[in-house]
Amino acid sequence: MKIAVFGSSVQQKFIPVLQEFFSYLHENQVEIYLYAPFHDFLAEELKYVPPFSGLYTSHTDFTGDARFIFSIGGDGTFLHSFRTIRHFDIPVVGINSGRMGFLADISKGEVIEALSNLLDGNYVVTERSLLEVSFNGAPNFEFNYALNEMTVLKTDTSSMINIQAWANGDFLNSIWADGLIIATPTGSTAYSLSVGGPILTPDSENFVITPIAPHNLTVRPIVIPDHYKVLLKVEGRGNQYLTSLDSQSVNVNLSTTISIKKAGFKLKTLHLPGQTFFHTLRSKLMWGADKRN
Repeated sequence: MKIAVFGSSVQQKFIPVLQEFFSYLHENQVEIYLYAPFHDFLAEELKYVPPFSGLYTSHTDFTGDARFIFSIGGDGTFLHSFRTIRHFDIPVVGINSGRMGFLADISKGEVIEALSNLLDGNYVVTERSLLEVSFNGAPNFEFNYALNEMTVLKTDTSSMINIQAWANGDFLNSIWADGLIIATPTGSTAYSLSVGGPILTPDSENFVITPIAPHNLTVRPIVIPDHYKVLLKVEGRGNQYLTSLDSQSVNVNLSTTISIKKAGFKLKTLHLPGQTFFHTLRSKLMWGADKRN
């Protein structure tokens, strides 16, 4: 069996967990393909060189026959992993080396149990929808897909912007606000949630359109089917506005329009025994926490 390991950086105190992780895989004769910058960080900064069979630097030299991709870090590392590797038929498994870890939901105390279940085939694959974003009037992002969200935000000035939105060719609204978020079900528990958007289960076939600090309080988040195409046009006092696609961001001119639709492929993630979405909500977001329960 071959597996891939992706990471960016971890703290020194996480080294015992990494040693346990790599040793278990090595002892079970698993071929390990390691992200080269992560290898360099571990070797140079933390003086730890794990066992590995090969290195890769991007999707161009990545071994496409890996069984799993392990993302070691936080949710930001998880997002970075799928953007770097781009082999969407290979499930991504998140191991949390940081704090909350909503996508990277395997904690340091669960690593060996998780590996045992994975090697035994004791897991369920979940497919997650992605956004595909196209600019008209500006160059596209080099990788124009997002797992969490597409966001437009004001820039250059403190004045709000006016975002005109169409859903499946039907005019939705002119939204005076600081910005607007188009979120996938996965992204519904990220930025969108923090500004009042609803939570969607990962298998929901919907997107959420969530305004950021709208001037008109009757403008509320709305859930739309994910087969709808969304078109955005922005007006404002400045010359540009900020666009972001997960962790990527760039300023574009006001003349730029944005087209957003569901990507033609999905990202595979794994659920281990007991790691249901609602369990994750309760444990990571303290959803519905009440001392009476």
